[in-house]
Amino acid sequence: MTFLLAAVGVLGVSASGPIMAATAAPALAIAFWRNALGAIIMGGPAALRDREGFRSLSRTELKWTALAALALALHFACFISALQLTSVAAATALVCLQAGWIALFGLLRGNRVARQTLLGLVLAFAGVVVITGFDVAVSREALAGDALALAGGALAGLYTIAGGKARRTMSTGTYTTLCYGACAVILLIMCAAFRQPLVGFEPAAWAGILAVTVMAQLLGHTVFNHLLAVISPLVVSMIILLEIPGAAVLAAIFLGEELPGGTYAGLGIILAGLGVVLRGQARGRVPVSGAPPEDRIPPAPPVLGGDIEK
Repeated sequence: MTFLLAAVGVLGVSASGPIMAATAAPALAIAFWRNALGAIIMGGPAALRDREGFRSLSRTELKWTALAALALALHFACFISALQLTSVAAATALVCLQAGWIALFGLLRGNRVARQTLLGLVLAFAGVVVITGFDVAVSREALAGDALALAGGALAGLYTIAGGKARRTMSTGTYTTLCYGACAVILLIMCAAFRQPLVGFEPAAWAGILAVTVMAQLLGHTVFNHLLAVISPLVVSMIILLEIPGAAVLAAIFLGEELPGGTYAGLGIILAGLGVVLRGQARGRVPVSGAPPEDRIPPAPPVLGGDIEK
């Protein structure tokens, strides 16, 4: 049963990029509806079960939750915009560098990082150089998309760290409701500032928004959140890396994406590098993020209703 759930989770998160790339709606609008619907579907019932958690919120909890919500909103803005400029495969791979960014943030904060982790970081970012090198030859637009996706991965890493600190004392239901609700509000403000419409889309666009909510959030990240209770965070993190080739395959099948052979080589290098990073973090004695020692390996960001940090 565990392997079946893992397969469902990989399919769900892998479908995120292709669905959003094919959805004819502004990036910020897609991000807003995805988070708003997610907060309603998953956050509402959880909040009813945890009223005491809302009554006892501290300033520290609110501070870290607010930072997590801001990072998540900016992450989605960058990632969805990247999908509209570069290939799904490249955007997904660069965003999935989240684990590498967290290790790098830890290094910059003076934390000791295992030599194996550093080797993995170098390898993963070498894969970035390979991909962006080929995208320079494709177009400047694709290169801009790569830059946005890279920023989206860094923001996802920040979201993981802030969420880990907030959830040290907050329940899943309380954190989910506040974080994703606040994220939707921030995205609503951004939509107004950049004059991006929230309604008036074609039925196909609404179908895409609903599909990404169901696939990526309900069948993707929520499944991985459940798996954390039965298998180790390291294994979950390694499974989530399958999103990179999964998104590339789905984009090739349903969107007809054809990539230069060098781009696939870059994807493979990133996968290998992230695998080394995760193993290095698992063996290290010093955490590289704000999470407790037993949570050294940050899973992908919980886009929805998660009890972990996408």
